Amino acid sequence: MNKKNIKRNLVLGILFFLPVAFLLMLYPSTHNYNPLDIVKDSVNGLQLISTTSEENIQLEEHITILCFLGNVPTKHSIAASNLKELVYDKFKGFKKFQVVVVLPKGTEEEAEQLQKDINNYDDMRFWHYAFGEPDDIKSLFNSLKSEEALDDNLFSDHIFVVDKDLKQRGRLDDRSETEIDKNKAVYPLYSYDCIEISEIKNKMSDDLRILFTEYRQKRKGDFDSSTRRAEDLKNVEN
Repeated sequence: MNKKNIKRNLVLGILFFLPVAFLLMLYPSTHNYNPLDIVKDSVNGLQLISTTSEENIQLEEHITILCFLGNVPTKHSIAASNLKELVYDKFKGFKKFQVVVVLPKGTEEEAEQLQKDINNYDDMRFWHYAFGEPDDIKSLFNSLKSEEALDDNLFSDHIFVVDKDLKQRGRLDDRSETEIDKNKAVYPLYSYDCIEISEIKNKMSDDLRILFTEYRQKRKGDFDSSTRRAEDLKNVEN
């Protein structure tokens, strides 16, 4: 075999084995990620809130995005559109995923109009509207950890991730790598501002992928709960 053939085979061998070696280096880390933090151990269900669906919509056994759009939901079509386009459309194919928009009773017609405003003939089977009395809506919202309060019109531009066990998920430490390097004080991310597109596209999308990975590994028996930081719940006690 001449030197030219040897050189060619060597180059081809490197091109073939280098990606394989890279993947083998990454493989051990695939099971050692930090699961998405539990920021609240128990969230109220929808027992006191009715839905427009013929199904029995519930939070249990679902990965749910909770949204509160207030007395005039059509005024908040931008928030709803961001939620649909940046979250719902991306994750609606995942098993047991749903969006639940919570509204006061009496806004059913407004909800229908909002649905027309944001729906481009897409599959909306996993997008639900739930209606309740103001006190029941406040009770549900107050069972969540939030950076801001529900306003007088029962609206919030923050949306929440609730897992299958009615635990609220988020970040106990939302610092960037730069802030960590500078030893900045720890601050949490309990909910996601659906007006801030970058927050939804980056932080929330990443967090939901981590949560779906956790449940996929649980189904396969590969999930190691010891990877969760031990102080998760300790640090968020009321």
